[in-house]
Order: sequence, then structure tokens, then C-alpha cells
Amino acid sequence: MGRDVSAVAISGEDRRRYRDKVRRCLDVLARMLSESQFEFERPHIGLEIELNLVDGLGDPLMRNDDVLKAIADPAWATELGQFNLEINIPPRELGGEGTGELETEVREHLNHADGAAREVGASLAMIGILPTLRRSDIGEETLSSNTRYKLLNEQIFAARGEELHIDINGPEPLSMHADNITPEAACTSVQFHLQVSPDHFGAHWNAAQAIAGPQVAMAANSPFLFGHRLWHETRITLFEQATDTRPDELKAQGVRPRVWFGERWITSVFDLFEENTRYFPALLPLCDEEDPLETLQEGRIPELGELSLHNGTVYRWNRPIYAVVNGRPHLRIENRVLPAGPTVADIVANGAFYYGVLRMLAEEERPVWSRMSFATAADNLHRAARDGMDATLYWPGLGDVPAAELVLRRLLPLAYEGLDRWGVEPARRDRLMGIIERRCITGRTGAAWQIETVQAIEDSFGTERHEALRLMTRSYIERMNTNEPVHTWTPGP
Repeated sequence: MGRDVSAVAISGEDRRRYRDKVRRCLDVLARMLSESQFEFERPHIGLEIELNLVDGLGDPLMRNDDVLKAIADPAWATELGQFNLEINIPPRELGGEGTGELETEVREHLNHADGAAREVGASLAMIGILPTLRRSDIGEETLSSNTRYKLLNEQIFAARGEELHIDINGPEPLSMHADNITPEAACTSVQFHLQVSPDHFGAHWNAAQAIAGPQVAMAANSPFLFGHRLWHETRITLFEQATDTRPDELKAQGVRPRVWFGERWITSVFDLFEENTRYFPALLPLCDEEDPLETLQEGRIPELGELSLHNGTVYRWNRPIYAVVNGRPHLRIENRVLPAGPTVADIVANGAFYYGVLRMLAEEERPVWSRMSFATAADNLHRAARDGMDATLYWPGLGDVPAAELVLRRLLPLAYEGLDRWGVEPARRDRLMGIIERRCITGRTGAAWQIETVQAIEDSFGTERHEALRLMTRSYIERMNTNEPVHTWTPGP
């Protein structure tokens, strides 16, 4: 969840002061890392899920404030668009009893929230991009009421100095301009968190980057945007374009994008925070009262508020997080590549796969990132987003290989062993990894089901596209609520 901010006019002096505070925070972080001040016993995991609100037809419903009031649970919050919500599931030990209860807990949260939403005429849709969104649903007036989003919108367009151009190829290419950031609200994601010790952060982040492509290939769930059939995981390229602060001239100069895969393997978490400070100007230059160095010298733990706020406006697909909980600092990786949905079972299976493979790759004597270029890992992500399970991905020792074959032959066995090392119960491990295996064998991701279902509706009934998307969306939500994994879904309304 992003940090809330107050309405404010930003001056040049605010920017200078903020830059100085961010650099001061970075110096303090370096000192804390050298002095080994970080909490790390048994690693904890966390989960955030972004969702959409729809009406009875399956169209977006702009009532997140009303739905939040009906839910009345602090775990829920607004997201960028008025048709978005987000839930933050409390952290728990990885491999402990809390992990086993995760699926049940998430389902209970969603069932309660959906019941409350229905009281105000809404339903929840857990999907990467809401297929029924139209261009008329995207405008500054549909931003959520949280002041953070208005300020973010103003600052991104002040930096750009011109409209956004969204240009996505695919079976039905899309080219459009926007004068606000609300196209980003179409992207609804799942974020998996993992607490990591400073000494092992670099290895875990590198491993997460290496498997981003396979993750997306087997979990793609975003094939439609504004009525166009595009990439299997259109959310990846849409998010990259919808928050881009660079006009063409700055792109040509090699200025980095704010939605960023990165450009190199790392050795320390400090590398990531230092890059964020060096490459990206402030979007929300708001200073806290705390002097982080003074706080540290007094024997207390600094919040590093400016560094954390700045970090939250650089949208790495695997983002480093610094946080202070119960007076102790910790570090974690926020894995941001996956779309929401289709079901809670699918999400938990995706998370188990990620945590299992991550552990094994991070602990290899000859790590995968020593045998694969960083550019190849980035290329894998975009191939997977474009083609889903049909993508061909590169992996050391295998060369270019179909995504499903890579998962089944190489990564799934690693996931089993990694989950064993985390202490996950064998029966739970087998059920969750069985979901991944069957998805790879059938080739049926959320994206594949959506494409097949819309095609079937249009072919059988001669239905125009938006009505076909409405029918598909309502059918999707019905199946989502059964919690039967997507590989068991048959195409059709």
C-alpha cells in the first residue's frame, strides 16, 4: 500500500530539501547495513491483492469509497481508480502454520468484502485488467479521492510536459493518448513479499529477476484492454507506458523509466536504493521532521521516510522495501510481476511456486545469474507477457525452450525442494504445485481462458465485442468465486 500524503503546493526549495534528506537517509542506510542492525530470524511473507469493482452487467463501478465503508476493515484500502480496491493480508512465517491457513484466510476476507460490496450494488473481480473497461471509464475524474493520487498525477505530467502515448501491438493493436495516469488503474496485481537478511538480499533479488519471465508466462491474466485483444499479460507493457515520465527526447538520451526491470545483477540491497536516488528525480518531495542520523546516534531506529517515499515512486518489478516494525528494521523483496486472479487457489499456488524456486536459486553454488545475462532475463519477461504459455524463454543449460517445458522440466522440481526447505507440509505442497503442473500441461491460464471464451461467444452468438466481454467477465466472476483453479475451467459463458 502506498503512503498517504496531504494536499500541498511543491516549490523548488521543497525539491532541494527533499533531495538532501533522501541522500542523508541513504547514508544512514549504508551505516545500518555495515553495523548489521536488521531484524532477521525466521523469514516472513506478506501478500497484497488489487481488485476491481463491477456492476451487474460486468462494467466497472466507480464506488470504492462506498464499498470501503461497507467492508469496514482496515486491511482494505483504495487504489488508483475509483473502481479499484486493495487488500493487505497480515504477514506470517513462511513454512509455519500461518502459511497453511493463507488460502482460507484470503477467501474469508474476499467473501466478506464481496458480501459488503453487493449491499451497494457491486461485485469484486480479481483479474489482471478488467476486460470491460472502456476509454470513457478512464479520466482524471475517476481517480480515487486519496490526495496521493492527484498529486502523483500532477507531478508525472509536470515531468513529462505532454500527453502519454500508449502504443501496444498484438492481434488487435491499440494506440491512444491520455492526459492523466488513470490508464494505470487498469492494472491490478498481486504482490508477494519476502523478508530477507541483508547478507542474502542480493542473491534473492537476482533470483527473483531471473524467474520473472516464467512467473508471468504461467500466470498471465490480462489479454484485453479497452476492447482490444493484446498481450496475454498486457498489464506489463501498460504499466510501463502509463507511468512513464519521459518524453521521446529523454528516452533517446537513455533516461531510465520509472517502471523498471533494472539493468544489472546486484550484490547488495544498497545498490537498488542508490540507483533509485541517483537516477530518478522526486515525484512526491515531501519531508518528514525526523533527522535520520540524529535518530540513529541516539540509539533509535530511523524510519527513513524520504527514502521510502521516493522508493515507492520507482516501480521496479522486484522492489526493495525498508520498513520498521515494532521498533526493529527489516528488508524485504516485493515481487510485483503477477496479475490478480483468477482464483485464490491460483494466487496461493503462484506464491508457493515463487517462494520455492526463489530459495533454491538463491542458494545455488553456481547461480543462474552467473550463467544468464541480465538483458536476457528482461527479454524473457516481455516475451512471457506477450505470448503467455506460448512464449519461448531462454534458460541456462536448456537454451530457448517453451515456457511450459521450462517450468515442468526445470523449475517445478526446484519449487518442490524449496518448499520442503521452507518447511511447508507435503500435502499442501503437492496440492499447490499440482495446480501449477496442470496449468502447464493444459496450457489454460486466465488469459487463455478469457481469449477462448470471448472467441466462443462471438462465434456462437454473433455478439459484438463489448457485450461478449461483459458475458465473459460475469462468467469469470462466477468461476472465481468457486475457487476451482483456472486449469479446470471450460471456455464459454
